[in-house]
Amino acid sequence: MKVTFLGTGTSQGIPVIGSNHPVCRSQNPKDKRLRVSALVEVDDLRILIDCGPDFRQQMLTNKVERIDAILYTHEHSDHTAGLDDIRPYFFRQGDIPIYAHARVMASLQKRFDYIFASENKYPGAPSVQENLIENTSFTVKGIPVIPVEVMHNRVQVFGFRIRDFAYLTDAKTIAQAEAEKLKGVDVLVVNALRTEPHHSHFNLDEALEFIAKINPRRAYLTHISHNMGFHDEVQANLPENVFLAYDNLQIEI
Repeated sequence: MKVTFLGTGTSQGIPVIGSNHPVCRSQNPKDKRLRVSALVEVDDLRILIDCGPDFRQQMLTNKVERIDAILYTHEHSDHTAGLDDIRPYFFRQGDIPIYAHARVMASLQKRFDYIFASENKYPGAPSVQENLIENTSFTVKGIPVIPVEVMHNRVQVFGFRIRDFAYLTDAKTIAQAEAEKLKGVDVLVVNALRTEPHHSHFNLDEALEFIAKINPRRAYLTHISHNMGFHDEVQANLPENVFLAYDNLQIEI
C-alpha cells in the first residue's frame, strides 16, 4: 500500500491569503500546504479521501491518471469543493464511485445539483455512482474499509481504516468503541491544527495523547494551520515515531 498526502493544510491553506505571518512567508516547501486530502493506492486501486478545492492542482502535481473511488469524511467545503474537477476522470472512466454518509451525500447533491441531475443534464457535467455508507464496514471494489466515527465539535465525521492504515481528520473527540477500531494499525494519520486549544480540532498535545493511546508504529499529523509553526521546528520536537506530514509526501505500508 502507498499513501500520498495530497494536501496537509487546514481550511485556508498555507499561506493564508493576505497574511504576513512568518510561516505564511516561509520559503520551505514543507510550510506550503494545500487543503487536506490523501490518495491511497492498494491492490492497483486508487482511492481518494476527500476532494477539496485544491483537487485539480493536486492531481496535476502528482500525475494521477485514474481515480477508482472517492471517500468523503464529511461535507465541509475544504473536503468537498473540488467535485466538479473530476470531469477528466469521468470522460475517460465513466461514472466515478463516491462513498459518503447520507447527510454528506445530501449536501453534495444540493451544492452540485447538476452532477446529480437525472433529467435534462448538461452534457459536459460529470456523473457519479452514489454509495451511501453508515458506521459499518463496506468494500470498495473488494477492498474492505472500516469507518471510524469522530466528532468535529457537533459534526459527525468518518475516518477510514484500510488494512493497517487509518486516516482521521477534523477530530476533536472520539468514543472508546471507535478508538478500538484503530488498535493494531501500522500507520495512523490524525489531525493536529495548532499548539493552542481549538473548539473542533485536536491541538498538538491532544493529537499526541491520542497517538500514544492507539500506539501505532508510525503516526503522521495533518490538517495543519500556520499557527502550528515552522515545519522543521515542530518536527524536531515530536516523538521519534510521529511525523509532521507535508504536501506530496509518499509513504509505503
